This record gives sequence, C-alpha cells and structure tokens, in this order.
Amino acid sequence: MPRAERSGLRRDLRSRIGMLLLGSIILFALLAPLLTTIGPDVQRDVVETRFLAPLTTDVHQVFHPLGTDRLGRDVWARLVHGARVSLLVGVLGMAVSLLIGIAVGAAAAAGSRFATPLLLGVTDFGLGIPRVVLLLLLASLWPPSATLVVVVLGLTGWMPVARLVYAETRAQLARPFVEAVAALGAGKLRILLRHALPNGMAPVLALATLGVGNAITLEAGLSFLGLGVQPPAASWGTMIASGRDTVVNAPWVGLAPGIALVLVVIGCTLVADAVRDT
Repeated sequence: MPRAERSGLRRDLRSRIGMLLLGSIILFALLAPLLTTIGPDVQRDVVETRFLAPLTTDVHQVFHPLGTDRLGRDVWARLVHGARVSLLVGVLGMAVSLLIGIAVGAAAAAGSRFATPLLLGVTDFGLGIPRVVLLLLLASLWPPSATLVVVVLGLTGWMPVARLVYAETRAQLARPFVEAVAALGAGKLRILLRHALPNGMAPVLALATLGVGNAITLEAGLSFLGLGVQPPAASWGTMIASGRDTVVNAPWVGLAPGIALVLVVIGCTLVADAVRDT
C-alpha cells in the first residue's frame, strides 16, 4: 500500500478504533498462557466452583475475573484461548476464499469467450445459493473439526471475491496504461499479473477485511450448532452454546464470548470502511 494511503489510514478515526479493537483481541489471544492462571479445560470440585460470579475467588484461592461455567471452568481462560481458535479459523477461512476468488476472477477477466462465461456462470450459481445452506450442507457431510470449518468457509465464500476481482481487473485492462505496456512488448499474462490485477486489489482488500469478521461469526454459528469446533476445545461458538441455557442464572457464560464476537465484527467493519474510503 502506498505511503500516502497508509498515512490516510493512520489519520482515519474509524481505522484507529478498529485497529485498536482488533489489536487488543489479537494480543490477548497471543498472550493467553501469560494472562491466565488456570487452563481453559481445568475442572476442580465442580460442585464448589460451578457458576461462580465474575470477580470471585474459589475454594482453591483461584481468582476468576469473568466467573466460571457449569463445569467450574474459568470463563476468562476459555475466552482468551478460544480467541485463538476463532480468529485463526476466521482468517484462514477468508484466506482460502481469497485464493480461490482471485484465481477464478482473474481467469475470467483474461479468459477466452468460452472460459469467461463458464467461470462467471459457476460463480453466479454459487451466489444464488444461500451461504448458510451451503455451510450446513457441507459441514454435515464430514465429522466436525476446525479444519473442516476452514475448508467450508473457503468453499462458500469465494464467489463475491471472484466477482469483484473480475470487475476490477476488467476495468484495469481497459485503461490506457495497459495499452502502453502491451505496446512495449509485454505479454497478456504479464500484463494481468504485474499490472491489472495488483492495481485492482484495493476494493478486494476492503472486502477481505470485512470478510474476516463474517467468517468468525459463521464459525461461531457452526460451533454453536455443533458442526464446528467440538467440546471440550474452547471457541467462542462453543462457549455461547454452553451458556444458552444459563442466561438467567449465569449470563456471564455466554455474554463474554458474545461481546468479544461483536467487538471483532465492529473492528473489522471499521477497518474495512476506512480501507475502502482511503
């Protein structure tokens, strides 16, 4: 990204707030072992330690800043360790979508009169099917796991990327500088990969930033339905699912990961808006 655009992002209030939110959550996830005094799956004297309120010390003199769940597990420890799973799955899922979408979109933009309609037809067909239906269908065909969630998110999220890359690349190929490069002897593939595609990536970057938040939300939804990360592994989706029956007597169990999920989506949205405008 050019220096002027980086400077513009630093001056944008939305970008600063979004990066602060995302940076804080990423930092908590990276430093999870140093920020917790107990493991995310540790259970001791369930009867004595279950559903402890936030800012409570249990019978073992362990402090629980966000309380405990039904099995006496520390909510704070599960929150920061679960952030690793949710963020990693969301980022990798969006990365897979980007790789497939950029490849299909670029191939459609530079393809022949037979290849282009075929690729766009497949893309439009995928766009016509609700993504949630595809997610549930693919996730139900194989045993649930974090790897499966990444693959499913990638296979169901590349179509908007492909459409955007196609439109931006076609617009770049019609600009005068492409004719100048072609006049200097550059081949079609070189023009596509070195000039047209890189110059059209700014909107794709904004879409990818926004897509990370959507991917994390979808991962949480799949885990909530039991089709994603499986217990006892901590993820925000499994934590929200475990707290759905305790909204009245222990709301902190599901509220903590829910707030974290909202903050991540807000941060991604703010950064994406700033990138798009810049």
